[in-house]
Amino acid sequence: MNLTRRELMTMFLGAPFAAAACRNTSDRSLPDGEIVGANWQHGHILLDKRDYELSEDAWQNVKIVVVGAGVAGLSAAWKLKKERESDLVILELEKEAGGTSRSGESEPVAHPWGAHYLPVPFRENAELVELLDEMSLTEGLTEDGDIQIKEQFLCRDPEERLFYMGRWYPGLYLHAGQSGEDERQLSLFEKEIDYWVSWRDASKRRAFVVPSALGSDDAMVTELDKVSFGDWLRQKGFTSERLLWLCDYACRDDYGLKLDQTSAWAGLFYFCSRVRAAGTDSRPLMTFPEGNGRFVRHLAGTVEEHLLRAHTVVSITPKEKGLDVVCLAGNGLRGFRCERVIYASPVFTAPYMIRGFSDDSPFDAAAFQSNSWFVANLHLKDRPKPAFPNDFPLAWDNVLYDSPSLGYVNATHQKGIDHGATIWTYYYPMCHEENGRTKLFNYEWRDLADVCLTDIARAHPDIYDLTERIDIMRWGHAMISPTPGFVWGGERQKALEPYRNIHFAHTDLSGIALFEEAFYHGLRAAERVLSGKR
Repeated sequence: MNLTRRELMTMFLGAPFAAAACRNTSDRSLPDGEIVGANWQHGHILLDKRDYELSEDAWQNVKIVVVGAGVAGLSAAWKLKKERESDLVILELEKEAGGTSRSGESEPVAHPWGAHYLPVPFRENAELVELLDEMSLTEGLTEDGDIQIKEQFLCRDPEERLFYMGRWYPGLYLHAGQSGEDERQLSLFEKEIDYWVSWRDASKRRAFVVPSALGSDDAMVTELDKVSFGDWLRQKGFTSERLLWLCDYACRDDYGLKLDQTSAWAGLFYFCSRVRAAGTDSRPLMTFPEGNGRFVRHLAGTVEEHLLRAHTVVSITPKEKGLDVVCLAGNGLRGFRCERVIYASPVFTAPYMIRGFSDDSPFDAAAFQSNSWFVANLHLKDRPKPAFPNDFPLAWDNVLYDSPSLGYVNATHQKGIDHGATIWTYYYPMCHEENGRTKLFNYEWRDLADVCLTDIARAHPDIYDLTERIDIMRWGHAMISPTPGFVWGGERQKALEPYRNIHFAHTDLSGIALFEEAFYHGLRAAERVLSGKR
């Protein structure tokens, strides 16, 4: 984009920081690395809406085609297999399954390329608990009757820390230096959360629960979707900078959106949905060096004989009986004639892939707006030296208060490897940029690696000397955006219904991109297919 380095840093990290950062790091050389992963060129083939002619020997008959091997598609296939339905194929665009839950392999440990944890589910989420049992992650029940996860899979302490004005502090809320008014507003906010955690509708449903489909659709809850989380907080009188920062961080972390871009329903969902009872902590986190790649590896392993990687679906044509699915595979075309399709790709792609969809649209696919991120994995030969002898130590999740990034996750933390080489996974949502997706793909590896190192250097000046390699993945359509009016606006609900034997299954259908939601929708679509419902 022909930007100067200072303009680049201003765009990504903000003007106040950029000038000083460029002065202090202008002569730093970059390590090795490359852009990896998601094949956006293959995805953009869909924009052509081409017609494809296949010879008869290129066709295969199969009962069910699953389009997409992200968590939703793999979960759907897992469910079908458990119910003894094996006449299926799973077609995946990429060479690796998993979508935004995929992971990478390296030394000294594996590392995530996206989602990196799963909160321990409530016992009521029976099929997710069944999956955890199958993976040998559980060991009975806790005293209050919830499932007990084996200790080695629960995030070890310290879990989180926050960098502010040259020092690291525990947790994600900045207590150090808070005023009496900050403290008062935090207490009031916690009471608001307690209210919604305790709230039940006439059918005894919670306002917010995971999966979200089990929560209430009472008007008192759905009205929250009509305003932004920022507006809701201001209407409640919350002005504390620290509290607003925490809420903004929550929106960027789970939704890739800023406070004023996020529905108040989604903002409160973040704080309420994983709390069992008022006044108690949110559910503990399960994590692994490779993040949610651990779940992907297990799910893919159960359906491996049905999984076709590097198979880009380019058209789905509903017929009088069944459907024709065409995909690019290598240098050729393959076709599958099937009875049902489970569409586990982002919903916005439906008009480009499904022939006739735009002529008879069951819902407005353009309402499903996604956002973009980049994720960088930094390979360090050693840990940075602490700035102060008694500074709060390196944690699993390390967040920079004044940065638009989400900071970094330490991949060796869960292994108890606290010294020597490690891998840090750095996350940057493009929510601060208008046309963020377009801009993201206009930047080269060198630009993004420079942003990443410059940002982290505010806390670790020796990061340049310690980093041996940086690989970067650009996620053009990373996750659905729960902007005001989307979750309860109607289009999402329409997409829950099948269209001409195509069953949609994706986190888009919840309006929030979480593992549990993808798992739920994969199972829901599989159950619908198994029941024979159209």
